[in-house]
This record gives sequence, structure tokens and C-alpha cells, in this order.
Amino acid sequence: MTVVVTLLRFCAAVMALVVFTTSVGFAEISQESRSYYQEWLKTSDRAEDVIDAGRASESAFEVLRRDLVEFRQDFHEARTRNNDRIVTLKAQLAALGPEPETGDDSADIATLRASLKQKLLDLEVPQIISEEAYNHANGLISEIDKIIRARREAKLLQRGPSPLNPEHWPQALKDLKEATSGLWNELTLQASTHTTRERVLNRLPPILGLLVLSLWLIFRSKLWAQKLGDYLRGYGGSGTGVWSFVVSLVQMALPFVGVVLLTQAISLTGALSVRGSLILDSVPFWALTLLGFHWLSDRLLTNQLENDLIPIQEGRRSRTRVMIESLAIVLVLQDALGQLLQFQNISDATRAVLFFPLVLLSALILLGLHRNGLRQRAQDDGATAIVANANRLIRFLRGASYLLAYLAPLVGALGYMNAAEAIIYPIVLTLALMASLLVIQRFLGDLYGWLSGKGVAARESLTAVLAGFVLASVALPILALIWGARIADLTEIWSKFLDGFTIGDVQISPTNFMLFAVIFAAGYMLTRLIQSSLRNSLLPKTRIDPGGQNAIVAGVGYIGIFLASLIAITWAGFDLSSIAIVAGALSVGIGFGLQTIVSNFVSGIILLVERPISKGDWIEVNGLMGYVRDISVRSTRIETFDRSDIIVPNSDLITGTVTNYTRGNTVGRVIVPVGVAYGTDPRKVEKILQEIATGHPMVLNNPAPSVVFQGFGADSLDFEIRAILRDVNWVLSVRSDMNYEISQRFTAEGIEIPFAQRDVWLRNPEALGGRGSSVSEVDTQSPLMQPDADDLGAVAEQDPDSGENT
Repeated sequence: MTVVVTLLRFCAAVMALVVFTTSVGFAEISQESRSYYQEWLKTSDRAEDVIDAGRASESAFEVLRRDLVEFRQDFHEARTRNNDRIVTLKAQLAALGPEPETGDDSADIATLRASLKQKLLDLEVPQIISEEAYNHANGLISEIDKIIRARREAKLLQRGPSPLNPEHWPQALKDLKEATSGLWNELTLQASTHTTRERVLNRLPPILGLLVLSLWLIFRSKLWAQKLGDYLRGYGGSGTGVWSFVVSLVQMALPFVGVVLLTQAISLTGALSVRGSLILDSVPFWALTLLGFHWLSDRLLTNQLENDLIPIQEGRRSRTRVMIESLAIVLVLQDALGQLLQFQNISDATRAVLFFPLVLLSALILLGLHRNGLRQRAQDDGATAIVANANRLIRFLRGASYLLAYLAPLVGALGYMNAAEAIIYPIVLTLALMASLLVIQRFLGDLYGWLSGKGVAARESLTAVLAGFVLASVALPILALIWGARIADLTEIWSKFLDGFTIGDVQISPTNFMLFAVIFAAGYMLTRLIQSSLRNSLLPKTRIDPGGQNAIVAGVGYIGIFLASLIAITWAGFDLSSIAIVAGALSVGIGFGLQTIVSNFVSGIILLVERPISKGDWIEVNGLMGYVRDISVRSTRIETFDRSDIIVPNSDLITGTVTNYTRGNTVGRVIVPVGVAYGTDPRKVEKILQEIATGHPMVLNNPAPSVVFQGFGADSLDFEIRAILRDVNWVLSVRSDMNYEISQRFTAEGIEIPFAQRDVWLRNPEALGGRGSSVSEVDTQSPLMQPDADDLGAVAEQDPDSGENT
């Protein structure tokens, strides 16, 4: 069945090539293009054969996959090549209109139509072939990835001999002894040859120079780093921890460079065999591991960095340092043992016996760190938590890591040594990576605190949190590699991420989003710049009122943002027709669920266009009175007289009743009611009120203020002052001033301002439950309850026994 599928694919590719060459013509296809496509056919056929056989090694699969990825990338670029020209040709054909069924086109139009069709075919056929080849390459790559993952899973779950079986121990020790003695014999034999001695003598000066320099860097690096720190502290930042971090990096880097130089000196001697050279190449990596864990323990202990990942308890710092650096030694021993045994034909039982002690030792160290953390938690639970701002994710990772540390030796003891090693060593590296991120985040916080002048407080700032988020994002690929992911897997994920995803006919990718964001940001900034120029430079020089200026500025802002969005969407490559379809589908939901918001939005546009109210107007709506301070697209902000801001939806201003006291101008009328006692001369009152109204500076003389005799009230003669003010915003102050003046003038003229008086008749005095004297006492307690003389007489003539009137 597989052979048949392969033949069908080959035939389809050949037919595509034939169509391509016949439609475009061999004269228009370069020899390079034809040979490249033939090379692709050979590579794809070879890949299918290898996949069907399934016997190639993992490294061979990786090499084949790399070749396929290169082809796929080329075909991916060819799929979208000449898209603009294709769109132009289709638009030209559409401009010619549909081709008549009877073929009645004029000769010129028929010739033009045929030419455009041929050009379109010449551009579309290569895209079709590239699309087919891209999908073919993508499928082959997926099959290779599946095979590699299946092999790794099978190897991970493969069960071998148990390392706890004593029968395997003698042979394991014998194999280890043979590997060690074999390496030693190779080194001594290679070093004792005449060629080696002659090479050493010829290269003695550079060898000695590298040796001296390497030893100097290894043993004098700490002193040099301290001097460098003293020099750097002269530039400031002392006590922030910034320069101590830099010094610690120098203390780690200089010995590492010394180890690299030492390995180069040994390599120049030529005294190493093939196995010895491979081991020597691993020495810098081992040195970096030891120095890195030593640096990590030093930073955790020196800075007293409290964390839930590797808790450091007072009085156990030395023990914690030993545990952390012991993990590095175990990692180095594990890799060195693997390098030593790679040329030795050992059994699975020997390998399990030799590597199991390292797995067990790593688990014991991790569990020791875990118990140290539990003791600290038990000690601190009575007072406060371990760390007030501890990260829950870090605590979860720590708990999961130590749980797996329990599991790894048990899995290895049952014979699943590959699984045990795949668990325990990634745990160690994960904890080391997370601890390093905490140290680096602390350094970035200290650096920001020094530069900003915030000091230690910057460690808890938003900048430090964002720095931690960025570090965690960068660490994700490293974590994936630690836990067994291939670099090819990460590049595949990154490639798919860059390709984006398709919604209908719209291709959305990070590149599109970046282009959209940049263009929209540029348009938005240009819009704000134009608004600022209009508001501050151009509009103040015109005769447009402030409300109109605000409407123009707001309208320019909305139009600018709309155009920026439209241009950004178009230039980013999004198909507006597809977006229109999606918008049409969403309009139903908007009509039902967001109708209030849409209503306010439309009302805001109407307010800006018709301008029934403007910024600065004094209005009254829904019983609320105040000044319009801002008109946005959804609501209007009104400032009341008590300096409170009220947000009014724009739809209320359009559909409701709004009183605008300052529409067009600020001239308005003030009405001041006045009451005088009966018996006062009305003409005298009118003259006084007229003088008061005319004398106020805010009252206009044309039209002149007037005094109106309203009528005869229940308690007073009612008058009103009606005057037109220059600025109606001062109506309360003007009314208050006039009332003060009226009170002063009436007092001087002896005019009484009455208060309300009422006569109270007691028709059933017995209902009060007391005698006449008591009734009189109750009545006289309030001015409103004062009886007149007839009432008092009537009460006095009551019979004291019966209570009846006599």
C-alpha cells in the first residue's frame, strides 16, 4: 500500500512539472529552477523510502529533516510570490467584464483578454506547484517527527535489569575497571611516543604560555574581581548589590577562561588519544557546571535571597551550599561516566548498576533540600509565612520537583533507568534555572533601584515584576530543552507561530500584528499631533466658540483613529471583505446585547455635529444642573455647583428634555420674589425695588429691569424684580446681593416683611383631655397655636364640671 501511495505521489509531481513546463514554456524556465525541482523530487523520494523502511538512525532522520525544512521554506516563500501581480491581473480581467458566450468580443479586447489570461496562468501555476510541494514537505517532516518521538518514548519506557540485583555488580565493576585502564593505557602509550615528545618540544613556548596564563586566571581571579569591584563602586551604586553581582560574574568567568586555556594547552601537546580528546572537549562544560552552581550558591547565600524554591535556613547555610555544589558534582560525574563508557561495549545491566548510585545520590540531595525547607516552614509558621510575596507557581514547581525526586530512584530500582535519568537530572537543572532567574531578577531590581533612585523598594516595583515575566518567557524554551524537547521541535513551533493561522481567507500572523500595531500607532500619534495643533494654535485664532472648537477637535480625533485603523488593517494584509462578513455576523449580537452602548455612541456623534450643548454650557437635565465639562463618544461629564462630576449617557441628552441656560450667549434673566405686609404703600415698594435692580452692576440697562406687582397673597403683598443679567452664571450671586439690599432698605424705610399667620379654632376642647387652663397652656406654646381673644373668652366660660360652654 505504501509503495502504491509513493508511486501516486511521484506521478502527481511529474504531472505538475509537465503542466508547469508546457504552460509557461521551457524557454521561460531557467535551468536552475528545473534542476532545483528535480532535486526536490529526489529528496522527497529518498525521504519516503527512509520513512517506509524505518531503519535509519535518529541522527540520519535529523539530517534528512533539515534538508526537508530547507525545501519547505523555499516553497513557502514561493507560494506568496507575485501575489500583487496576480491581484492586478485579476482586476484587469474583471474590468473587461465577463467573456461573452457567443464570442462577440472585438478583436482588440479578445487579444487583450487572452494575453491577460496567459500572464495570470504563468503566475498561478508556479504557486500551485509550490503549494503542493510545501504540503508534501510538511507531511514528510511530520512523519519523521512522529518516528523520532515514538523511538524516544519506547526508549524511555524500556525496562532493563534492576541495578539492585547483586548478580550484576561484579561484571559492572569489571567493565568500569576495563574502561578506566583502557583510557589510561591509551594516554600513556600516546604520551610515550617519539612523535608526541617532539611535538611538545616544538610547541613548548605556547604550551607554557597558555599553562601559566590559565593557572593565573584560575587561582588569581578572585583577587582581580575584588579589585574590579572596588574600582566600579567609585561610580556610585554602593550598597545596592549591583556591583557585587558583576563581581560574582567576573569571578565565575575568569576561571572558566582559565580552564579553556588549560585544555588548549593540553590539546597542543598531542598526548591524548581519540577517547582522551573527546573527554578533554567536555572539560570546559564540566568546569562551567561546577562554577555555575558555585556562583548560584554564593548569590543565594550572600544576598540572603529568600525564596520558596531553595529555602535557606539560618544556621544551615553551609549545609545548603554543600548540597547545591554536590548536585553539580553529580552532574559532572554522570556526564564523565557516559563519556568514559561510550567506547566500551557494556550491557544494560552494567549501565544500570553504574548509573543508579548517581541517580540515588541526586535524589537524596534534593530530598535533603526539601527537608530543610520543611523545617524552616515549621519554624516560621508560628509567626509569619516563609516569604510574604512568594510566588505560587514557584512553590508548585518545587513541590512537584521534590515529589518526582522521590519517584526517580524507585523507577530506576525497577529497571527503568532511562526514565529515572530522564526525571532526576532535568529536575536538578530546572531548579538551578529557576533559582538563577530569581537571582537575575533581584539584580535587575537592584539596577533599576540604583538608576531611578528608589533603592531597595524597586525590588517590588512593577518594573521588577515585568522583568521577571520576561525572564520566565525566555526560560520556557530552555526548560523545554531540559525536559527532552528537540531543537527541531522548538524551531517547528516558532515557524508555525510566524506563519500564524487562517480565519476564512484571512491569514493572521505575528508579522501582520506587528505591522498593524506600528501603522496604527503612527496614525494615532499623527492624529493627536493634529488635534494638539488645532486646539492650541489654529482654532483659538478663529471666531469659533469654545464648544465648536471642542467639537472640531473631537471629530478630527474620531476620523483620524478610524482612518488609522483602516489603513493599518489594509497594509497589514487583512481582507476587509472577510472582516465585513464577520462584522455583519456580529452586528446581530451588537443589536441585542450592546444596543445601549451603540445608542450612546450615535448620540455622542449627534451632539458633536448638531451641538445642542457645548463644552462650558450651563444645562439642566433629569433634575441635575451644572456645567458641561467634556463630551465624549459615549457620555457627557457635567460638573455641578458643589464640584461633583456626573456622567450622563449621551442618549439622555438626545431623547430627554435639556435646559441650556447659556446656549448661544450668557445673557439671562433673574427673578427675585419679595413680599411686604398689608398696609404698605405699593408705589413706595416699587420705587425701592426699581432702584435696587437698576443699581446692580450685573443688570443690563437695555432692556431695563422691571418690578411687577404680582398680587395679594395670603399673608403679604407679592412683588417680583425681573432683570436681565450680563452673565446668567452669576444669577445666584445677584439674587443674594439683591436680597441683602432689600433687607437693608426695608429696615431703613420701616417696611415690614411679614411671616405667615394662622387662626386656630378649637371646636372640641374636651378631646385634649384637660381643663381650660391646661388647654390655654398647650395653645400658648407655639405661635401658630395662639388663640384669639374670642377663643380665650370661650374657653374661660366653660363649665369646670361638665366642660360644656356656658
